[in-house]
Amino acid sequence: MKRSFMFSAAMFLAVAGPLAAAPTASQAETSAKFVMHAPLRVLDPILTSAYVTRNHGYLVYDTLFSMDAAGRPQPQMVESWKVSEDGMAYTFKLRPGLVFHDGAPVTADDVVASLQRWEAGDATIGNRLKNATAELAASGADTFTLKLKTPYGLVLESLAKESSPVPFIMPKRIASAPASQAITETVGSGPYRFVQADFQAGVKATYVKFAGYVPRKEPASAFAGGKVAKVDRLELVNIPDSQTAVNALRNGEIDFLEDVPPDLMPQLKDAKGIALKSYGKNSNMFTLRMNWLQAPFNNVKVRRAALAALYQQDYLDAQIGDPEVYQVCGAVLTCVSPYASEEGATQIKAPDLAHARKLLKESGYAGEKVVVLHPTDLPIFANIAPVTAQALRSIGMNVEIQSMDWATLLSRRSKKEGVDEGGWSIFQSNMSSLDLISAVGNPNLDGRAGTTYPGWTHDEVMDSLRNRFAAARSEDERRELALAIQRRNYEQVMYVPLGGYSKFKGYNAKFADLVDAPIPLFWTSPK
Repeated sequence: MKRSFMFSAAMFLAVAGPLAAAPTASQAETSAKFVMHAPLRVLDPILTSAYVTRNHGYLVYDTLFSMDAAGRPQPQMVESWKVSEDGMAYTFKLRPGLVFHDGAPVTADDVVASLQRWEAGDATIGNRLKNATAELAASGADTFTLKLKTPYGLVLESLAKESSPVPFIMPKRIASAPASQAITETVGSGPYRFVQADFQAGVKATYVKFAGYVPRKEPASAFAGGKVAKVDRLELVNIPDSQTAVNALRNGEIDFLEDVPPDLMPQLKDAKGIALKSYGKNSNMFTLRMNWLQAPFNNVKVRRAALAALYQQDYLDAQIGDPEVYQVCGAVLTCVSPYASEEGATQIKAPDLAHARKLLKESGYAGEKVVVLHPTDLPIFANIAPVTAQALRSIGMNVEIQSMDWATLLSRRSKKEGVDEGGWSIFQSNMSSLDLISAVGNPNLDGRAGTTYPGWTHDEVMDSLRNRFAAARSEDERRELALAIQRRNYEQVMYVPLGGYSKFKGYNAKFADLVDAPIPLFWTSPK
C-alpha cells in the first residue's frame, strides 16, 4: 500500500526518545506518508506565517485553548481559569500531567515565555493582546496570571488563535529566543514528536506518536477536544507536481494529499479505497491588495474606480471553474463568519464598466503604470492576475503584468518604492479563511500607522473600529462593529475579496476518522 519502512524497537527508541511509543512484538507499527501543499523548510512556527509550518506545528505542539467546530474557544492545556468581575484579570491553571517530548514537565514559566515570543512575532492578534496587557506572569508551577491595562474582550479567542502564527507552547529555554531568530530545537508537548535526525529541508520530515501525551477526554471538535494520534509514524514527503501526487495516492505510494486541485479531483472521485473530502465551504479566499503608498492607488478615488471594474465570477471561472467548488462572497470576514455581510461588495455583481470609467476619469488618474504581480509557480491562483489586468485595462488603466515565482513575489511585495524602482501596484493572494475571519486578526484590515502588511493601509477610522471590536464584551456590540468594518473596508478599498472556494483533501479511506477541521490534523477522538 505504501513504501513505508519499519523500525526495529531498538532503532525506534534511539531516534524517538524514551517517551515515544514503541510497538510491541505482537503489535505492528502503523505508518503513513502524507504530502502537503508546499515543502517544509522552516520549522519555527513563530518565525514564519507559512501554512505548511503551521501544519507541522499542530503535530508537535499544543495550545492553551483551541477553537471547536462552532468557533468557540475551549480549554486545551488549561484545566481551569477565573476571570475577575471587571474582566481585567485572568488566572489560569494548567491541567496535570503535561510533559514535553524531552521528558520535562510543562510549567507556567514555559507558558509565559512562549506567549511572550508569540506576541512579539504576531503582528495581528498577538500584538494586540500584548498592547492590552499590564502583566503576564507565572504565579506557581502550574498557574499563571494575565492582567490587562485596557479592556480586551478577546483574551480566550486570542489564546485559541488557529492560524499563523499560532500561540504554541514550547520549553522556556527554547521560547526565550527572540521571535526574529529561528529556534534550533523542535520540542513540544503535542501528540507527535518530531524526529530531528530524519529531517531534510524541503524533502522529508518524520513524526512519531508521543506516548507521554494525555489527550483530553472530550470528543475531538476541529482544533479542540481530545487528540489521539492516528498512527505510530507519520512521514511528510514532498511531491511538487500535483498530477504526480495524485498518481501516488491512487497507487498507494502515499496515504494523504492535503490539497487536490479542482481539475484533478475527477481522477479520485471513483478511485477504489480513496476518499475525497472538502475542508468546508469557503475554506479559502482569493484576495487583492493595492499599494496605498504609490500612485495611482494612493488616491482613494482610483481605488474605488478599480473596484467598480472587478467581477468575482470572472476570477472564479478562470481559476476554479466548478460552481460546486467555488462560492461568490464579498464578506471581508468571509462568508463563514458569524458576522458575515456583503454590504458594499460591488464585485459580486456584473460590473457597470461605463460607471467605472466615469469614476476613473473623475479621480484624476493620469495614466500611471499599474504593475500587477503574477506568481506562476502556484497553480491554485496562477490565473488570477490576468483577470485583474484585463478588468483594469477595460476601463482605461495602463497595466503591466510582471511574472515571477511565489518566493520572489513575497520579497517583491515588501518593497515600498515606486514601480520604476522595483515596486508594485497590486498583488493577489490565496488566503485561508482562518486568517480572514477575525475582525482584529485579518491583516488586510489593519489600519494602524506603521502597519507592516504589504499595501500599508493606514486608516484611523478602521483602526478605531477594530480597537472597539477588541474591547467589546457583548455579541451585539461586536456584530454592529463588524458591519461598520465591512462598510469602511469598501469605502476605502483596503482589500478586495475575489471569491471563496473549498479546498479538498484526498486520502486512503482508512483515515476517514480523522477529525474534521479547516486544515489537515492527524488525530482522532478518544474512544
